[in-house]
Amino acid sequence: MKRVTIYTTDENFSHFIELAKNLEYVKKIETDENSDEIILANIEAGLKEIALYKKGKLKLTSAKDFLNEI
Repeated sequence: MKRVTIYTTDENFSHFIELAKNLEYVKKIETDENSDEIILANIEAGLKEIALYKKGKLKLTSAKDFLNEI
């Protein structure tokens, strides 16, 4: 599958998205509008991991060990 990035004006954005949705060969549409939801979900997941760590239910990797792995 290939990816395409298109930059358009705000006033033409919704029209273009509707057009793309009607193309049978378009499998998935990702927009910057979804990025806020993704960011919030990642922050929420991070906060849950912090809570688990504080309860002693999650073991963290040190930065040194992490860097040695990559």
